[in-house]
Parts: sequence; C-alpha cells; structure tokens
Amino acid sequence: MASIEPSFDRTTNPVDMVEKLAAIHDWPFERTTDDELTLNVEGSWVDYHVSLNWRDDLEALHLACAFEMRVPEARIAEVYRLIALVNEQLWLGHFDIWPQDGLLLFRHGLMLNKAELTVEQCEALIASGLEASESYYQAFQYVVWAGKSAPEALASTMFATKGHA
Repeated sequence: MASIEPSFDRTTNPVDMVEKLAAIHDWPFERTTDDELTLNVEGSWVDYHVSLNWRDDLEALHLACAFEMRVPEARIAEVYRLIALVNEQLWLGHFDIWPQDGLLLFRHGLMLNKAELTVEQCEALIASGLEASESYYQAFQYVVWAGKSAPEALASTMFATKGHA
C-alpha cells in the first residue's frame, strides 16, 4: 500500500515557543543554538536546569530536567534501584543518570509528527519535568546522602496528607 505524504513546511521552530514561555515566566535562559535552549527554574528543594532540544530529523522536542545532585559511585546501584521503582510509577517520561558525570535527570520527549507545537503542549512538557523532579527529589536525596535503601526512600517521600491543618 502506497502512502501519500502531503508536503509540510514547519513554520516555527518549537524552541522559539520555549523561549517565549521562559520570558513570560521570568525564567533565566540561554539559547545556545537555534535548536537548543537551557533554562533555570527555582523549585521547592533545588533549582532545576531544564534543557530543551529540537530534533528536526525526529520531529521531536526533548526535555531534560536535571538537578544538582551527583551520584557517588558507592550509591550508584541503589540509585538505579530507586530509578526503576520511580519509573514504574510514571506514565510519561523517565529518570536517568547521565553516565559521564553521575548527574540525575528526568527526560521526556514530545513527537510532533508534522504538527505545530501549541503553547499548552509546551507548558505541559516543561511541567511534566518539573513536577516529576519535585515529587521525587527527596527520595533521591535520601538514597544519595542519607544512605537509605530505594524502597525506604520512596516510602518515606510518597505519602498523601488528608484533611486540613
């Protein structure tokens, strides 16, 4: 079966929209290339370094949300156990360790498949990285700095409060 591919010329670079959102939210940013932008976002526990890269060949916008936490070699196996437990709970995106320097990060990609990026999609992509990082930061910190096991760290940070104080 032959497929018909209508011609499509992207009218905007998705990273341009990310730059506009960064300006609206007053997030400090640096546009390193036409297809890459890095911004800094203040979180509850730590500042997040969010990198967004456009891959024209894949028609995908990739997000990497890193926080300043290097994993020492002695804790790497337990952090990988925690990553596996956390990633099982995520519907979108995943946590990973950047192997070159032991940096923890959340990664997610948005495939556009010839569609134009909307503001809502862009905001949702960035929010997914920030929300996941905020939700699990303490669990990673407990494993890396407090020496907790992955199940202990996850259990101690994943509780829901009920009622009002």
